[in-house]
Amino acid sequence: MDVIPHSEHTPARLKDQQPEVRPLAKRRWRWLLWLLLLVLFCATTAAVIYELRTSRLQSRELSRYAATLTYQLEAGPSQAVRFPEAGPFDQRLGYTRLPALLARLQQQHFVVEQQTQFSSALLNYSQHGFFVPYTEKTRAGLSLHDCRAEPIYEHFYPQRHFARFDDIAPQILNTLLFIENRTLLDTDQPLANPAVDWPRFAKAALSQVGRALELQDDSAGGSTLATQIEKFRHSPGGMTHSAGEKIRQMISASVRAYQLGPHTLAARRQVALSYLNSVPLAAAPGHGEVHGLGDGLWIWFGAELERVNTLLDPTQNAGLPLAEQGLALRRVMALMIAQRRPSYYLFAGRHELETMTDSYLRLQAEAGLIAPALRDAALAERLNFRDFGAEPVLQRVEGSKLLHASRGRLAGLLGLSYYELDRLDLQAETTLNARLQQEVSHYLAQLANPDFARDIGLYGERLLSPEKTAEVRYSFTLFERDNNSFKVRVQTDNTGQPFDINESSKLELGSTAKLRVLTTYLQLVAELHRLHAGKTLPALRELAPHPNDTLGRWAIDYLVNHPDRSLDAMLTAALERRFSASPHERFFTGGGLHTFANFRKEDNGRRPTLTEALRESINLPFIRLMRELVRHTLYQDEQRARLLTDDRDPQRLTYLSRFADKEGTVFLRRFWNKYQGKTGEEQLQVFFDGLRPLRSRLAAAHRYLLPHAELHEFTAFMRARLPWDHKLSDHQLEKLYHQHGPGAWSLPDQGYIARVHPLELWLLGYLRQQPGASFADAVAASAEQRQEVYGWLFKTRHRSARDSRMRTMLEIEVFSEIHERWQQLGFPFEQLVPSLATAIGSSGDRPAALAELVGIILNEGVRLPVVRINSLHFADRTPYEVHLAPNPSRGQRVMQKEVAAALRHALSQVVEGGTARRLQGSFSLNDGTPLVLGGKTGTGDNRIETVTRYGQVIRSQARNRTATFVFYLGERHFGTLTAYVPGEQADNFRFTSALPVQVLKGMEPILRPYLQPGAQTQCQRQFAASEGSPRNEG
Repeated sequence: MDVIPHSEHTPARLKDQQPEVRPLAKRRWRWLLWLLLLVLFCATTAAVIYELRTSRLQSRELSRYAATLTYQLEAGPSQAVRFPEAGPFDQRLGYTRLPALLARLQQQHFVVEQQTQFSSALLNYSQHGFFVPYTEKTRAGLSLHDCRAEPIYEHFYPQRHFARFDDIAPQILNTLLFIENRTLLDTDQPLANPAVDWPRFAKAALSQVGRALELQDDSAGGSTLATQIEKFRHSPGGMTHSAGEKIRQMISASVRAYQLGPHTLAARRQVALSYLNSVPLAAAPGHGEVHGLGDGLWIWFGAELERVNTLLDPTQNAGLPLAEQGLALRRVMALMIAQRRPSYYLFAGRHELETMTDSYLRLQAEAGLIAPALRDAALAERLNFRDFGAEPVLQRVEGSKLLHASRGRLAGLLGLSYYELDRLDLQAETTLNARLQQEVSHYLAQLANPDFARDIGLYGERLLSPEKTAEVRYSFTLFERDNNSFKVRVQTDNTGQPFDINESSKLELGSTAKLRVLTTYLQLVAELHRLHAGKTLPALRELAPHPNDTLGRWAIDYLVNHPDRSLDAMLTAALERRFSASPHERFFTGGGLHTFANFRKEDNGRRPTLTEALRESINLPFIRLMRELVRHTLYQDEQRARLLTDDRDPQRLTYLSRFADKEGTVFLRRFWNKYQGKTGEEQLQVFFDGLRPLRSRLAAAHRYLLPHAELHEFTAFMRARLPWDHKLSDHQLEKLYHQHGPGAWSLPDQGYIARVHPLELWLLGYLRQQPGASFADAVAASAEQRQEVYGWLFKTRHRSARDSRMRTMLEIEVFSEIHERWQQLGFPFEQLVPSLATAIGSSGDRPAALAELVGIILNEGVRLPVVRINSLHFADRTPYEVHLAPNPSRGQRVMQKEVAAALRHALSQVVEGGTARRLQGSFSLNDGTPLVLGGKTGTGDNRIETVTRYGQVIRSQARNRTATFVFYLGERHFGTLTAYVPGEQADNFRFTSALPVQVLKGMEPILRPYLQPGAQTQCQRQFAASEGSPRNEG
């Protein structure tokens, strides 16, 4: 056996061979790795290309995710909802305003009945800033209904639109897609994402890079129609301000596209429909923003969408002029191009728009989308834009009182202009019954016809004559009482003007004020009963009311002398008290001596009970009753009463100082509340509106409040405020200007001259200098003035003069306290005229406010909120949907039940045998049962009178004449009817409150069906959605 020799070099050879093996292995692995990477890259590329072509993966995943983004309508306010913060579409429809609107409505006693709740996924999605996905409305606006859900007013925006995708003419659709998104409706890609056109997006991205590197000036747009819609609807300002905003638009559009499932053809059709109906096309003069092709065609060219659609639909345009078809195509093409820069192309850039339109028409023909003949016809036409000066775009709104009352009330409730209101996505239901309102409005309009007026019975003494029927204006309001509110069912007049006499006027309604005086009187009687009825006879006999407190003395005497101490019995006795009707007495009131007269001279020698005086509307008993109320209020306050006693009491100065500080603070608070929340100009407006327009009063107040005003400013103010027949010469005005200048009078003297409380003057002046001051600041700053206001009483030598001025000031204070009582019962104004003449109407009133008082009486002394809006339904079938209704209040007791019963009986006497007796028996139920009626009449002869210092009238000029009947009809209905003649022509009329009573009597056949028990004025609330119902549809 051979032996292989061993050599020490053998291992070395083997060593030399190993390095050759290892590099080879590494190379093999490296090639394998690259091969795997290549395969992976190819697979990924193929998958991406496949995905880009089919959208299969994103359609599956995005549709699954979108299915979790839900919301539903549930009872009560939402704890999981997020409102949009910007975006023209969301702003116009009011979605961005909803948080503020809901807060405002809740402050005005509305409650949220139902509101959408977001799912946790949707809430998280929206909190990341993405736009909430739902099928958005292409058309929305204000919809007003009456209490029966009958439409009153509908303003849908845009006004001209395509209702369905299938309504769009093929040529219009092709024009849109050719310019903006040619593959949008590709049926070969059922899962396509309409939010992204990848080639277009890549081109746009590269152009943005080139622009950033300053390699090119303009960047290409990468937006599809879907992302454009997201942009002009939801992005701030309708613009893309950053790359992040573009990504947000694309993601939001993608999720919206797959919300209905992975197949997107229906969503893509919706994109085209939405775009055509909502594309922004600038703002037109006299119209405002223009959205949608339909409104764009009409506003910019005067072309109707329906006609244009017919011209561009091959199935309908056979035989129609080719030139007209060409013009229609040109207009559509121009608007689709103009949407890129509408504010430029539709104004200054019209020539450039014509050129671009020509280019696209040629390109469209080259692509085979339009016939050469149609192209040539379109090229031969020019764009004739509307001349807004010669042909303004008018939005006519029906001028009915029903619409003015409803729409105006809603605008005020929401704090919006009519323009903003009409564009809200809102359904509102009013309490008005449109059918009844129209019947009553027609009836009132017919009263101008002499023959109809004769048939109704309006001719005769203290009524009308045939030649004057057309000059009288009538106003009617009808309320219905339910368990929670006073609902306005009718509010109309025959003026033909938006101004509402019922709610917006300040009229002297004459003897209707007696009802307010009698109410205050019975309330005071009830308060005295509560104070003294439980006392023993010895305790009652020890009471010593002030000798001038006649009412206090009577109450004690009644309780002492009558075993039946019940409140009902005492109120009945109070109404049976007798007061003189003699006019032969001069009354010191309002700073001077005045006399008053009865309507009928035959009443002058009578001494009627208060029930009789109310029933027959006798003036002087109520003047004397008002004086009794003033004195009782004055002498109930012992500190105030002492001011009119011992003039030499050494404690008087010390007492006066304490009194001034305490009382001054009370009145300062009252005036602070009066002006709180008003601007400086509004404060002055309220103050001067309540001031009687006499030269000295106006001058004193103006020079105090506006001490730096120039003479020409003072002159303009005085001439604007003084009645026409009280105009002054320049010399007289200059004299007044200097006579009442700063420093000429003390603060108390200024108040006395102006016949206002001096502290009211001071506070207004202080607030003009310190508009941001608090009440505590005002109290601290007025310490000296509070002393000054009362201290001046001791600076004159003559006690009679001192007492006279003291009585005037105290009368002002007392009327301020009476005013607080009246306000609790709905009196609409900021102050009363401090005069006994308030008892017969000199402080003015409003028909609707008087009706509310009767409603309180009918409701047994409980004041319920007056409701004119039944429900508000915002954003129907959107994620922001919310339903509101008036808060079902239990009401506020403002009058004792027994007082209300006594007043109701007294009002019934006015119909049974008083000034409204012609109404007796005229209303009945369907079964013949007479309807219980009651009310109060009043005639206001509003005049400007010049009187001597002794109260003698030396000149009288008519301003207006009113006759009012405030009434209740049965258990649930009440209201007012007012006849009114404005201006100097009122001197030619002598009608009294018999006129509105007769007019109401003639209205009985109209009102009867609505007054039946259980009829609810034939009203039913309709807007009620089921709780918890899904709301994912748009």
